[in-house]
Amino acid sequence: MEIKDKVALVLGAVKGIGKGIGLALANEGVKVALNYFDWEESLDELKQDFAETDVEHLIIKTNLLETEKVQGLIRKVIDRFGRLDILINNIERGGWPVVHGKYVQEQWDLEMATTLRAKWWVFDSALPYLKSSENGVVINFSSIAGITGRSGPASLIFNDGYAAANRGISLLTETWARIGAPHVRVNEIMLGIVETRHGEKTRGWKLLNKAQQKALINHTLLGRTGTIEDVVNAVLFVVKDAPFMTGSVIKIDGGYTLGGETVQPMPKGVL
Repeated sequence: MEIKDKVALVLGAVKGIGKGIGLALANEGVKVALNYFDWEESLDELKQDFAETDVEHLIIKTNLLETEKVQGLIRKVIDRFGRLDILINNIERGGWPVVHGKYVQEQWDLEMATTLRAKWWVFDSALPYLKSSENGVVINFSSIAGITGRSGPASLIFNDGYAAANRGISLLTETWARIGAPHVRVNEIMLGIVETRHGEKTRGWKLLNKAQQKALINHTLLGRTGTIEDVVNAVLFVVKDAPFMTGSVIKIDGGYTLGGETVQPMPKGVL
């Protein structure tokens, strides 16, 4: 798929994975709308980095937990660019057991509202414009917490509600793929431990001791955490090179969900 001059809305774009995706799309000639709400201290760097791309872009501040503001976000994108072709649904809030401890209701509600509800509201508001594109693309971001739950070495980084919300994202992906077909492809990228998401560049990782960090790495078949580049490469593949894929989940986890189990040597047998 040729994506030059397409229009993308990237959520959670002020830093980390969202910003990396936005820059990669801009470098492909995509006009990008970048939504953020938190991490105001990263805004100047975001503006500078996108100014250097010389690609038309729009930076918007919207609290997506206030559902009545979501239509306004989509309206700003359409008013500026006239269309919407790509939605990067990169919004979540995950409570680390090692950071937050036992749940309080406020934290539980925040994780559910951000990880699930906000995604639904944005998709629902954007869908008419994505369909008008006739070649729309949606990528939902989720976490392998939806598979592992709070278990094993990840018990310290994935909380119960966050895991449950991420399992729910896969159901949304399948439903939305049906709703969007045939003009909108909806797929999901399920992340493992990535440098800026549960990895070494996060506050929670620094609260783990060396043995706990090592246990997480050892459980990952490829023996490392993921990078923003790993995620960006997967996004570009889905957007550009997977025209016959919808309703699918791609795991970018370095094999974490397969880790912890060994394959025994083949026995000689008795025959």
